[in-house]
Amino acid sequence: MAAKRKRGALAAGKAKRARSAPSAGEALPEGGPPQEHGVPPQEYSIPPPVSQGKWKNKERVLIFSSRGINFRTRHLMQDLRTLMPHSKADTKMDRKDQLFVINEVCEMKNCNKCIFFEAKKKQDLYMWLSNTPQGPSAKFLVQNVHTLAELKMTGNCLRGSRPLLSFDPMFDREPHYALLKELFIQIFSTPQYHPKSQPFVDHVFTFTITDERIWFRNYQIIEEDASLVEIGPRFVLNLIKIFQGSFGGPTLYENPHYQSPNMHRRLIRLSVAAKFREKQQVKEVQKIKKKGTKVLVEEDPTEVVFETPAEEKPVEIQLVKPESKPIVKDKKKLRKIQRKKQKKLFRTEG
Repeated sequence: MAAKRKRGALAAGKAKRARSAPSAGEALPEGGPPQEHGVPPQEYSIPPPVSQGKWKNKERVLIFSSRGINFRTRHLMQDLRTLMPHSKADTKMDRKDQLFVINEVCEMKNCNKCIFFEAKKKQDLYMWLSNTPQGPSAKFLVQNVHTLAELKMTGNCLRGSRPLLSFDPMFDREPHYALLKELFIQIFSTPQYHPKSQPFVDHVFTFTITDERIWFRNYQIIEEDASLVEIGPRFVLNLIKIFQGSFGGPTLYENPHYQSPNMHRRLIRLSVAAKFREKQQVKEVQKIKKKGTKVLVEEDPTEVVFETPAEEKPVEIQLVKPESKPIVKDKKKLRKIQRKKQKKLFRTEG
């Protein structure tokens, strides 16, 4: 049996092995701090971050959607979260919930801006941009969506880098566009010295107004020749209304050129039905023309000038039934029968 150890034996052994920590004047051996037990490791100072400034602009954007969105909208939402390091995500909202509930969700997530994608009829996509909880907010119809994953988007930028915002000159001429410009600046611009951002500027967000719509593009800035290469995503925003409050309230502006997707689909159906109806009417008119009475043309007396009457032949009536010809398939047998008949005729004549 193993011998029993005393209680103080282990503590005494540890005390013998322990060494005193080196004083401030003594130098540490090469290879770092000592690895013996009882000596605390040397503390190393972590270098400060690249940006020495203070994060003052505490803008946080909540990006989420309602239930019923398709795969393209889901990828677009994920691309915006990737490009905006100051964004936050949340679970999908139920369709039955009212939109003003989003203000409470933003308050719980500590966000003061919101991008909400609302899907209807599994084919129409609407985007809400809002300054919560005071407002204003704007509702858009999203069209022509293309995501980062498409092959034609060949550009690439540093993840978390801060973008430049480029606006069309039209944004400074109209008051409702000026309001949207300020809303875009506060939502899409990454705050300076944000913890998740990088202190580089290597891509541009462009907002262009064409055909009463806002066209969003994202380009990479190439350092060599300062040319632009598209990164994505890209989409078109068709403005519907601008509200004074967040997700509701009095209407500040309503787009007179906006046409709802339901009305657009209805006009397409009516145009197709009108073409079909026109074809049917053309067919009915042709049938009526064919059934109509023909106009009788008077006889021309000069038509008979060059006509020569045919010779009249006497009518012959055959009283005797013609002899039936034997049906013979073999030509040799037919010839033999003809020869026999000729021989009979010669005998009778002789």
